[in-house]
Amino acid sequence: MTEQAAQTTGQEYHVVRASALRDWVASVFVRLGVSEEDAGITAEVLVSADLRGVESHGVARLGPRYTSKIQQGLILPRVEPRVVRETPATALVDGGNGLGQPVGRWAMELAIRKARETGQGSVAVHNSNHFGIAGYYAMMALEHDMIGVCYTNSTPLVVPTYGRTAMTGTNPIAVAIPAGEERPWVLDMATSVVPLGKLEVYARKGQPIPIGWAVDSSGHPTESAQAVIESLRTRAGGGILPLGGTAEFGGYKGYDLSAMVDLYSGVLSGGRWGPHVGENVDGRAAPAGVCHFFSAMRVDGFRPAEEFKRDVDEYIRAFRNAPRAEGEDRIWVAGEKEWELQERYERDGVPLYYKVVESLRRVGRDVGPPFDL
Repeated sequence: MTEQAAQTTGQEYHVVRASALRDWVASVFVRLGVSEEDAGITAEVLVSADLRGVESHGVARLGPRYTSKIQQGLILPRVEPRVVRETPATALVDGGNGLGQPVGRWAMELAIRKARETGQGSVAVHNSNHFGIAGYYAMMALEHDMIGVCYTNSTPLVVPTYGRTAMTGTNPIAVAIPAGEERPWVLDMATSVVPLGKLEVYARKGQPIPIGWAVDSSGHPTESAQAVIESLRTRAGGGILPLGGTAEFGGYKGYDLSAMVDLYSGVLSGGRWGPHVGENVDGRAAPAGVCHFFSAMRVDGFRPAEEFKRDVDEYIRAFRNAPRAEGEDRIWVAGEKEWELQERYERDGVPLYYKVVESLRRVGRDVGPPFDL
């Protein structure tokens, strides 16, 4: 079906039950040699992105990004994370060049165990790969009445302020804070104006990107998502702008936040950082070498958890009930939109853009099983 036909017939999106989608994605990874446990974790993280409305980090990345890298040996399907260095409160982990999702979950569980014993646990990971949405791992701390934090670096996609060559990744920051009666406060944001996946969404839909999202190889603003993606793929220059955009709108703040994430993830772990992260070395395909950082902190190390969560409820309600700008009917708190989408999509099904469905069908033909959900 062409894009024009899809738009005129109202079939841009195909709705799939979340449980069925998880099962199918997991079965694809099993076919690629991933253990059933790790396949299930990876599927859960990818589908959780779609459930929370972050389609740029969801099942759209399955093929060919994940499948081809496993088939080419750039991601190893079966690895055991290994603790390289450890103290009661910290650890350095080698991800073994495995899928980022199982490694990320394993490392965050380790951080939570250390926090339970010492009050706060921090784990840095090197030699890993893309792990989906950072918020997934930060939110793992919530059920333990802990505050969760997660950072990760990535392939260079973002140009520094006053630069024209990508030097850092979109390097997200995620923080999850437990609440009582309210939904937890969850921040999950890129340190760039948008993540690469957002450009991929616009490219798939053939839509121009807003001026201020990215620059071309000469450093000038561009509306072409596909041109930026191609320039980044070939390392021809250009890239996404840091959070805030250009310098006059505070882009240097996003640039420095991105650098902070890189220092915590890549430099602290002794792994790759900045322009050294990625899948291309001297023109040859190579493992990405992505690095992560996870932290969990016990709330009751500071004050009773129930009292804290009660006050978080009050904090959230204060912002929600603050005076609204003329014409606006709601003030949102971090994570609210995502929680509401997740509840609706779990109930009614996950909408997948038709080009994503076509990609999944190709994966079904190439790897199996068929995508007939």
